[in-house]
Amino acid sequence: MAESAPRPAATPELGAERAFLAEARAALARMHQEVDERDVPIIGGEDNDERFTNEANERAKRMRTQALLDLPDVPLFFGRLDYEAGTIEGLDLIYIGRRHVHDGSGSPLVIDWRAPVSVPFYRATRGDRQRVVMRRRYGFSDVAELTGFEDEPLIGAAEADQADAFLRAEIERPRTGPMRDIVATIQPEQDDLVRAPLHPSVCVQGAPGTGKTAVGLHRVAYLLYTERERLTRGGVVIVGPNRSFLSYIRKVLPALGEVDVRQITIDELISRPAAAIDGPVAARLKNDVRMTGALRRALWSHVTAPTEGVLYSKGSQRFRVHDHELAAIVESLRESTRYAPGRDALAQRIAHAVLVLMERRGESPDDRTQNAVARSKPVKAVVDAVWPRVVPEQVLHRLLSDAAFLDWCAGDEFTAEERAELLWTKPARSWKSAKWSAADTLLLDELEDLIERRSGSLGHLVLDEAQDLSAMQLRALSRRCRSGSATVLGDLAQATAPSAAGSWDRVLGHLGKSDALVVELDRGFRVPDQIIDFAAKLLPQIAPTLGVPRGVRTVADALSIVETGAETFVAELVTACRTALAGDGSVALIAADDQIVALHEALLTAGLQPALLGTTEDEMDTTRLVCVPATLAKGLEFDSVVVAEPERIVAAEARGLQRLYVVLTRAVSSLRIVHATSLPTALK
Repeated sequence: MAESAPRPAATPELGAERAFLAEARAALARMHQEVDERDVPIIGGEDNDERFTNEANERAKRMRTQALLDLPDVPLFFGRLDYEAGTIEGLDLIYIGRRHVHDGSGSPLVIDWRAPVSVPFYRATRGDRQRVVMRRRYGFSDVAELTGFEDEPLIGAAEADQADAFLRAEIERPRTGPMRDIVATIQPEQDDLVRAPLHPSVCVQGAPGTGKTAVGLHRVAYLLYTERERLTRGGVVIVGPNRSFLSYIRKVLPALGEVDVRQITIDELISRPAAAIDGPVAARLKNDVRMTGALRRALWSHVTAPTEGVLYSKGSQRFRVHDHELAAIVESLRESTRYAPGRDALAQRIAHAVLVLMERRGESPDDRTQNAVARSKPVKAVVDAVWPRVVPEQVLHRLLSDAAFLDWCAGDEFTAEERAELLWTKPARSWKSAKWSAADTLLLDELEDLIERRSGSLGHLVLDEAQDLSAMQLRALSRRCRSGSATVLGDLAQATAPSAAGSWDRVLGHLGKSDALVVELDRGFRVPDQIIDFAAKLLPQIAPTLGVPRGVRTVADALSIVETGAETFVAELVTACRTALAGDGSVALIAADDQIVALHEALLTAGLQPALLGTTEDEMDTTRLVCVPATLAKGLEFDSVVVAEPERIVAAEARGLQRLYVVLTRAVSSLRIVHATSLPTALK
């Protein structure tokens, strides 16, 4: 079994540490049992508030019980701090782990890594000890057996940098299955981001291997620790690029004791069915922020000038509001509010005008009279004629199926060629039978908000691989997090989506978080220096404004390139996969999407047992070898990666060089490139 610390020797002190681990696990089991057996107080009665309180109490108990489950493959603690005597009342040392554990009397056995007293584990140095005498890091096997420890004294004569040795050992510990947390190896620059306040929002520009995804997940865990009540009201949502990525990260937060965080894709968040498929040009145009102007004009075109006034009868009296007065009311309301509230306001304004006429005749109408007038048939008739009810589908159907209407709404913002791309060639007969594409659902979401403001706001939103989000996607996300905060994660060099919004200023502007703190991580902990340097040859073409990332690890034979002929190409790939499997940990074969299925079949024929990513949610749980379509590689990492035909990956899409940059930076230990066609010019 692989270990994450370099000293596995069995010593009396190691035996004592193992005994303490057993004691802590027994204490956690007792805590879980106490919560599980605790009765939830039930408030009697049928009142809605009481029922809601009972349901909330039951849910809180379920979540607490689940959070206290001891995960057998997750170490309960990973570090220890020995403090100067008297630093902490009653304690000279503390164990630091993924959650708080106490004994039967309430005394702490393990301190949550998020607690203020744990901060020196990540921040203390010889120059700033923060009253720490010694820092200890533990090594565990893959089944959470304590195998050894390393001590780092912060006083006395300086020794070799054991912290770097531990970091390297933990990073290079072979992995299989989903992503692991990095709570034991968080670096100071990462810790700054993890513990940053809830507001302002944070944007992390992170080169490959800098741990930006891990930082985002640990930041969620930290914020739930410090701002739980505030965030629980609105909820916390993590938006990832696809289900394979979300499956990869799904176990990190539960390992940190957080089980109440939704992890979804943006399509799932929008929650509108998409049955149609756009062409690439139409999809890009519909994701363009220019569509907001066209949608606004399309919606407000339904409000027309009145052609006649309103005659309201009350007994024998008649009260007339003339057409020019109605026109003034309509014009004052147009686009000064959302569409649906504007319609309601129009009825009330007309009713108020009638009440003024009543008062001039000596009557004393009140609010009830005004509401009665607003609901009367004459007023409702003119409101329906001037300001009709509409639904988003109705507006969008007309916009995309009526060429003249599209020309008017698009104005000068779209060229004639672009308008032709947007127009449906075979429109549905009515909006009720129309089929919508994924890009259309974003336009419908925009229209829905123009008609009536979305209520509620998420407490915190995490966007991973945010560099690929379009302006319209970001606006949809913004509407769901109006008053909440956000953690935005990405790398502009990995922007592969044709409709990507662009710079971080644009991304944050569309998201409504222009005041966010933008921080760059450029130390690549997880990708060897040789691989980063090789992939960075693409940066002048794909992201000339970004600096070249730095790798902190050099791994022997980390990079190899095999040029072969077409007739021996598959055999060389099989050999490369077998060589990678001879080592420890996970192995990925990454190829262009139109090639990966055939290569998967070839590996099966050769007697290997690869999974194919994208077919089920647990592909990486069941085998060490996974065949990965290039479009699903983003955000994933493997011990060894075999890349087939880089040039074919580049040729498959408009931003193929960016895609190749992603593919080349997925390896933690070794990268093998096998090609029969020439490499891209930048890599030769």
